[in-house]
Amino acid sequence: MSTSTSGPDSRPIFFFDIDNCLYSRECNIHDEMQKLINQFFRKHLSLSADDAHMLHMKYYKEYGLAIEGLTRHHKIDPLEFNREVDDALPLDTILKPNPGLRKLLKDIDRSKVRLWLLTNAYVNHAKRVVKLLEVEDLFDGVTYCDYGQLPLICKPNQAMYERAEKEAGASPGQKSYFVDDSHLNCVHAAKRGWVTAHLVEPSLPLPPTPASQYVIRDLEELRTCFPEVFKCS
Repeated sequence: MSTSTSGPDSRPIFFFDIDNCLYSRECNIHDEMQKLINQFFRKHLSLSADDAHMLHMKYYKEYGLAIEGLTRHHKIDPLEFNREVDDALPLDTILKPNPGLRKLLKDIDRSKVRLWLLTNAYVNHAKRVVKLLEVEDLFDGVTYCDYGQLPLICKPNQAMYERAEKEAGASPGQKSYFVDDSHLNCVHAAKRGWVTAHLVEPSLPLPPTPASQYVIRDLEELRTCFPEVFKCS
């Protein structure tokens, strides 16, 4: 799985978010990650549990990624954050191969569209997740938040979407599809002109204002939202 292509390709690109998108929130990885992030805030900023949580949420809302606030305001090394948070997640004991997800992705007609991962996580985490789900071979590449390069660039910053297009080899003005569980990420992708589906799992309330043209409760609904990219049955 590559992080860039050799040049433009006429096929549209279908960008997939990873966390809480390729796997369900019911896996509780989100909760585990929140605990580790709050623990990192307490340890490195000498904060109480409540203050750590409040600052974590503040940075997430302002920047889309807690580590961006930490690097901007506290000179925290993003790679150290990655070691203590993302790399510390016990993914091997949580994630299992998902035959349903694999079938969905294989049913997408690759002569019509290319599949590309777009995540705010570091590359280590991205590769771990898709390997454990056994879908890594179905994606042409991945655009990730590069913790080794400051300033950090992540969704919903338009520069992140632009970088994804460039790394995936999109031609200027080329059509792109996108699915993500983040309302904010979907809002900004839709503003860019991407055909966007906001994944809101059944356990969560629907947003009062839709993030994009399509709101889905399950990835299987992509078949009805974007029938043109799937193989004819």
